[in-house]
Amino acid sequence: MTNPLPTGATIGILGGGQLGRMLSVAAARLGLRTHIYEPGSNPPAADVANAVTTAAYDDTAALTAFAQSVDLVTYEFENIPTEALDVIEAITPIHPNRRALGTSQDRLVEKTFLQDIGLTVAPFADVTDAASLDAAVASVGTPAILKTRRFGYDGKGQSRLKTPEDAATALADMAGAPAVLEGFVNFSIEISIIAARNPQGEIACYDPGENIHRDGILHTTTVPAKLPPRLRTDAVLLAAKILNTLDYVGVMGVELFVTPQGLIVNEIAPRVHNSGHWTQNGCAVDQFEQHIRAIAGWPLGDGTRYADVVMENLIGDDVDAIPALAKEPNCAIHLYGKVETKAGRKMGHVNRVTR
Repeated sequence: MTNPLPTGATIGILGGGQLGRMLSVAAARLGLRTHIYEPGSNPPAADVANAVTTAAYDDTAALTAFAQSVDLVTYEFENIPTEALDVIEAITPIHPNRRALGTSQDRLVEKTFLQDIGLTVAPFADVTDAASLDAAVASVGTPAILKTRRFGYDGKGQSRLKTPEDAATALADMAGAPAVLEGFVNFSIEISIIAARNPQGEIACYDPGENIHRDGILHTTTVPAKLPPRLRTDAVLLAAKILNTLDYVGVMGVELFVTPQGLIVNEIAPRVHNSGHWTQNGCAVDQFEQHIRAIAGWPLGDGTRYADVVMENLIGDDVDAIPALAKEPNCAIHLYGKVETKAGRKMGHVNRVTR
């Protein structure tokens, strides 16, 4: 794409969850329209998008009509079938590109890619059966964590090995899916950096945020992170290296472990990211607008942070606290419009501006 998208153009979004919802709001602020493609009925993004297609990812006719109705396509989650992308890309561009998506869809491919470009990752090994798991445990050691190579998120598709004797149980937890064994990392904190790149090669990075998880789900992200300036610079440089190597267009989340030896890359997410929600109330241009700017070929916005923020996810019945949260000073509420409350379900988040 050589020319920036003009006002009134339509961006297709694969996935209608909360990220698609917030991307649609950001696009609308820039005078752009959105069309959501989502198999489930009444998704959160439907409330704010200009159009919604409700169809499965194997519905070639629906995918074709969707692709023909938009100027380009982006996505809010990684696990999109390759066949669906083939149909769409034959008609209209997809940003971020297929290489970035394919890299992030498979943990083994992702870790190998990161290692090959000179970045540090946790020790890992491919696991396909009991024999390869035994070999992986011998090389990686325990404690470790066995993860499915594909389709894992928010702690799903994972099993911990405290000792080698846990191997059989962990392998059974994978239910036959190809997996990767990752060694535990001795880290002080986990951080993530939200970075963006547009087709012109411009890159903008937000301040790293410090993450705390509960039950495998992100609980809070705090900015500024407790991070020395040297590591802050290192985080920006390694994020830029990933974006440039992938010829990436859009926003990416990069999760990192802070260790005595430096930064270790945990994983990358080729999309707007939960740990970047703080930007909605800490920056003039948040991660959602930045993503829309990037894929539309616009100049990137200034990602400078003008406030200290603590983002807290509202999981399950945490949403019952909304009346009390609404009384808190300097507390911005972001709800996702989900009607049914379920344990472990992200219902919204709050950004507390602390300075």
